[in-house]
Amino acid sequence: MSANVETMFYTREKPWHGLGTYVSHALSSREALVASGLDWNVVQKDIYTENGISVDGYKANIRDSDNSVLGIVTDRYKVVQNSEAFAFTDELLGKGIRYETAGSLQAGRKTWLLAKLPNEYIMLGDRISPFLVFSNSHDGSGAIRVAMTPIRVVCQNTLNLALATASRSWSAKHTGDIQYKMEEARQTLFMAEAYMDALGRELENLNRIRLTDAKVIDFINTLIPLDDSSATPVQKRNIKKLREDAKLRYFDAPDLQDVGKNGYRFVNAVSDFATHAKPLRETSSYKENLFAKTVDGNILIDKAYEMVKSIA
Repeated sequence: MSANVETMFYTREKPWHGLGTYVSHALSSREALVASGLDWNVVQKDIYTENGISVDGYKANIRDSDNSVLGIVTDRYKVVQNSEAFAFTDELLGKGIRYETAGSLQAGRKTWLLAKLPNEYIMLGDRISPFLVFSNSHDGSGAIRVAMTPIRVVCQNTLNLALATASRSWSAKHTGDIQYKMEEARQTLFMAEAYMDALGRELENLNRIRLTDAKVIDFINTLIPLDDSSATPVQKRNIKKLREDAKLRYFDAPDLQDVGKNGYRFVNAVSDFATHAKPLRETSSYKENLFAKTVDGNILIDKAYEMVKSIA
């Protein structure tokens, strides 16, 4: 995903960070379509030059609510409407599914919806709730994508680790037999189960990797590097603040006090730091970029995971 939220609703402050319109409870697909501002369709129209000459091989994707041009695509491009995305997820997850957030980015060119999967998992004594995100683009820049985002309930940390043994996402281009590809996406639930099984095993492995306090500090310093030779005094102070914040999330976080000093605790602390800590300088697109990382995966969390694995 990219920044610049156009419309959005959300049901919790974390990890969606207060973007868009707050609603008090998760919504049905019909309610979510309206609350997210996605109750519009994309229509394809021919393109003509100023002289009235048809531009062969291309179409304009137009939003019917305001006639805005979302993108220029080839005539092989197949539209997946917002309502079809909700209908697909409804069918995939079953009757009564509720949506936690949905919305559009970049003036409607990109859209997403996120729903909680019906099952909840207990891993290392923690409740883990898996969420499914369906993201789409109407400007020809990206594929249809379905991905997993597991959330640790007690603290709302994301655990969407990039595992070598199981995939957390599926994607398809907007060309060819789009309905067949959507049928393929129904295998997502099998993918979700496989991913959650693999995640459970990997968290058990992380829990067995003991970390000394010195190693944790070394890891944090590597994750938040400082070049003493070129950094200004202000930059040095800022890096020190970030490192101290990360250390507090490992050593002092209330939800980790009953967790041993191990790889699982470290990955959770980095997830907390990566997804919940405010930056030293908050830009206008900070929340949007953070939400994108929550859904698509966070490089910092994956790096922490790989660092722990490297000493196993």
